[in-house]
Amino acid sequence: MIIIMKPDASEKAIENVTHMIEEKGLAAHLSKGTQVTIIGVVGDKSLLSDCNVELSEGVEKIVPVTESYKLVNKKFHPDDSFVQVGPSVIGPGTLTVMAGPCAIENRKQLLDTAFAVKKAGATFLRGGAYKPRTSPYSFQGLEEEGLKYMKEAREATGLPVICEVTSGHAIESAVKYVDMVQIGARNMQNFELLKEVGRAGIPVLLKRGLSATIDEWLNSAEYILAAGNPNVVLCERGIRTYETATRNTLDLSAVPVIRSKSHLPIIVDPSHATGVRAYVEPLSKAALACGADGLMVEVHPCPSCALSDGPQSLTFPDFEQLMQDLRPYAELSGRK
Repeated sequence: MIIIMKPDASEKAIENVTHMIEEKGLAAHLSKGTQVTIIGVVGDKSLLSDCNVELSEGVEKIVPVTESYKLVNKKFHPDDSFVQVGPSVIGPGTLTVMAGPCAIENRKQLLDTAFAVKKAGATFLRGGAYKPRTSPYSFQGLEEEGLKYMKEAREATGLPVICEVTSGHAIESAVKYVDMVQIGARNMQNFELLKEVGRAGIPVLLKRGLSATIDEWLNSAEYILAAGNPNVVLCERGIRTYETATRNTLDLSAVPVIRSKSHLPIIVDPSHATGVRAYVEPLSKAALACGADGLMVEVHPCPSCALSDGPQSLTFPDFEQLMQDLRPYAELSGRK
């Protein structure tokens, strides 16, 4: 539930209500707006049944929260969140573009891509050092060697870097080299992994699962916040449907739905959603038009030679053109 304090509630009144909640072994989360303060209660609210919280000084009203997720809920945190990652800020009014290869193949490939996407206007370098593949015989990534290349690319370009992690061991390695970690679609409901990244404290990009509902996705984000890490960004990357014309079906309706349900930033990955290079540009424009805070786009110096996801990867000239074509859309939506 949430406790809405009166506009003129004193700091002492807010402190007393918070103390009452915590004294019962529950967690109190404060969200101070320009007009009112909201106190979110996490835990078994029946423990407060004998406290008459609604009669406490400064309390306006109590609102029950029926959703199982609390910390990511917009009712708990009405103001939109911003996530700071190195020099970049992800959230409303900004345009974040994460670009780079699906898989890091070698040092030259990553550094060439880093300089190319930086020149075109990307704000992050993405690259896969750990690759959970459908087939056990497919390229699985360079692991820590790839992470070292990412660190070198960041130092050379100034771009923050992000890579996927697939295990506790991968998290331990990644935090030494990258600025943000990604939980991929296949691990969206790997709850132990979610707890691990929550405890690690590093900013997290959480991709939607292959067949996950929005509420399941938000509950996964809740695991990370509940473990102590508020720096979470959501990524819609397409879901599995009966349609076979594209790799997945990009659910752009998820963007406004998330906006209404959660305060967390959300970006869109049109590359994995479609699996087709030609569809990346129109869906990137559509993503910005419906309110996404940014994009994740796969870029490779030679897509035909890529060890992973070549058909959906843009060439350097393709990506540069995409960034130019997105500028008017970003301006119309008030993003910079």
